[in-house]
Amino acid sequence: QVQLVESGGGLVQTGGSLRLSCTASGGTFNRYGMAWFRQASGKEREFVAAISWTGGSTAYRDAVKGRFTISRDNAKNTVYLQMNSLKPEDTAIYSCARDRTLWRSSNFSPSPYEYDNWGQGTQVTVSS
Repeated sequence: QVQLVESGGGLVQTGGSLRLSCTASGGTFNRYGMAWFRQASGKEREFVAAISWTGGSTAYRDAVKGRFTISRDNAKNTVYLQMNSLKPEDTAIYSCARDRTLWRSSNFSPSPYEYDNWGQGTQVTVSS
Protein backbone atom coordinates (compact mmCIF):
# COMPACT_ATOMS: atom_id res chain seq x y z
CA GLN A 1 0.00 0.00 0.00
CA VAL A 2 1.43 3.36 -1.02
CA GLN A 3 0.61 6.61 0.73
CA LEU A 4 0.16 9.70 -1.45
CA VAL A 5 0.41 13.26 -0.18
CA GLU A 6 -0.49 16.23 -2.37
CA SER A 7 0.73 19.78 -1.91
CA GLY A 8 0.96 23.04 -3.80
CA GLY A 9 -2.66 24.11 -3.90
CA GLY A 10 -3.82 27.60 -3.04
CA LEU A 11 -5.65 30.71 -4.15
CA VAL A 12 -4.66 32.27 -7.46
CA GLN A 13 -6.14 34.83 -9.82
CA THR A 14 -7.42 34.00 -13.29
CA GLY A 15 -4.49 33.52 -15.61
CA GLY A 16 -2.14 32.54 -12.82
CA SER A 17 -0.15 29.35 -12.31
CA LEU A 18 0.30 26.68 -9.68
CA ARG A 19 2.38 23.52 -9.48
CA LEU A 20 0.94 20.62 -7.57
CA SER A 21 3.09 17.82 -6.19
CA CYS A 22 2.14 14.33 -5.14
CA THR A 23 4.74 12.39 -3.18
CA ALA A 24 4.51 8.66 -2.60
CA SER A 25 5.86 6.64 0.29
CA GLY A 26 5.56 3.15 1.71
CA GLY A 27 5.03 1.25 -1.51
CA THR A 28 5.95 0.83 -5.15
CA PHE A 29 5.73 4.02 -7.18
CA ASN A 30 7.87 3.74 -10.28
CA ARG A 31 6.16 0.68 -11.79
CA TYR A 32 2.76 2.32 -12.04
CA GLY A 33 1.15 5.09 -13.99
CA MET A 34 -0.22 7.99 -12.00
CA ALA A 35 -3.11 10.37 -12.49
CA TRP A 36 -4.58 13.59 -11.23
CA PHE A 37 -8.31 13.99 -10.68
CA ARG A 38 -10.32 16.93 -9.44
CA GLN A 39 -13.66 17.38 -7.78
CA ALA A 40 -15.47 20.69 -7.65
CA SER A 41 -18.07 21.35 -5.00
CA GLY A 42 -21.29 19.52 -5.83
CA LYS A 43 -19.83 17.78 -8.86
CA GLU A 44 -18.49 14.37 -9.77
CA ARG A 45 -14.81 13.61 -9.57
CA GLU A 46 -13.25 14.03 -13.01
CA PHE A 47 -10.06 12.92 -14.70
CA VAL A 48 -7.49 15.64 -15.32
CA ALA A 49 -4.28 13.98 -16.51
CA ALA A 50 -2.35 10.73 -16.44
CA ILE A 51 1.24 9.70 -16.98
CA SER A 52 2.84 6.34 -17.71
CA TRP A 53 5.24 4.61 -15.35
CA THR A 54 8.22 5.85 -17.38
CA GLY A 55 6.86 9.35 -17.85
CA GLY A 56 7.04 8.91 -21.61
CA SER A 57 3.29 8.97 -22.25
CA THR A 58 0.65 11.36 -21.00
CA ALA A 59 -3.04 12.06 -21.42
CA TYR A 60 -5.23 15.04 -20.58
CA ARG A 61 -8.88 15.96 -20.48
CA ASP A 62 -9.70 18.35 -23.30
CA ALA A 63 -10.44 21.29 -21.02
CA VAL A 64 -6.86 21.43 -19.73
CA LYS A 65 -4.88 20.53 -22.85
CA GLY A 66 -2.27 23.15 -23.60
CA ARG A 67 -2.53 24.63 -20.10
CA PHE A 68 -1.65 21.75 -17.75
CA THR A 69 1.41 19.50 -17.83
CA ILE A 70 1.83 16.28 -15.87
CA SER A 71 5.31 14.99 -15.16
CA ARG A 72 7.07 12.68 -12.73
CA ASP A 73 10.41 12.18 -11.04
CA ASN A 74 10.76 8.53 -10.11
CA ALA A 75 13.94 9.21 -8.14
CA LYS A 76 11.86 11.44 -5.86
CA ASN A 77 8.70 9.29 -5.95
CA THR A 78 6.82 12.39 -7.01
CA VAL A 79 4.35 13.31 -9.73
CA TYR A 80 3.65 16.93 -10.62
CA LEU A 81 0.87 18.90 -12.24
CA GLN A 82 1.93 22.25 -13.65
CA MET A 83 -1.17 24.39 -14.16
CA ASN A 84 -0.94 27.55 -16.24
CA SER A 85 -3.53 30.02 -17.50
CA LEU A 86 -5.86 28.99 -14.70
CA LYS A 87 -9.57 29.69 -14.99
CA PRO A 88 -12.30 29.91 -12.35
CA GLU A 89 -13.72 26.61 -13.64
CA ASP A 90 -10.46 24.91 -12.59
CA THR A 91 -11.43 25.50 -8.95
CA ALA A 92 -11.61 22.11 -7.22
CA ILE A 93 -9.91 19.73 -4.86
CA TYR A 94 -7.12 18.02 -6.81
CA SER A 95 -6.11 14.49 -5.87
CA CYS A 96 -3.52 12.10 -7.20
CA ALA A 97 -3.94 8.36 -7.48
CA ARG A 98 -2.00 5.32 -8.63
CA ASP A 99 -3.07 3.25 -11.62
CA ARG A 100 -4.28 -0.24 -10.65
CA THR A 101 -2.50 -1.65 -13.72
CA LEU A 102 1.21 -2.40 -13.49
CA TRP A 103 3.51 -1.10 -16.24
CA ARG A 104 0.75 0.78 -18.15
CA SER A 105 2.22 2.86 -20.99
CA SER A 106 -0.88 3.89 -22.90
CA ASN A 107 -4.70 3.64 -23.02
CA PHE A 108 -5.07 5.55 -19.79
CA SER A 109 -8.47 5.23 -18.19
CA PRO A 110 -10.44 8.33 -17.18
CA SER A 111 -12.43 6.28 -14.66
CA PRO A 112 -11.50 6.79 -11.01
CA TYR A 113 -12.30 3.10 -10.45
CA GLU A 114 -9.13 2.21 -12.37
CA TYR A 115 -7.00 3.96 -9.74
CA ASP A 116 -6.27 3.36 -6.09
CA ASN A 117 -4.18 4.70 -3.18
CA TRP A 118 -5.77 8.13 -3.34
CA GLY A 119 -4.20 11.12 -1.64
CA GLN A 120 -6.20 13.44 0.60
CA GLY A 121 -6.30 16.21 -2.01
CA THR A 122 -5.24 19.83 -2.19
CA GLN A 123 -7.58 22.76 -2.77
CA VAL A 124 -7.11 24.95 -5.82
CA THR A 125 -9.17 28.13 -5.97
CA VAL A 126 -9.07 30.45 -8.96
CA SER A 127 -10.61 33.86 -8.45
CA SER A 128 -12.12 35.85 -11.30
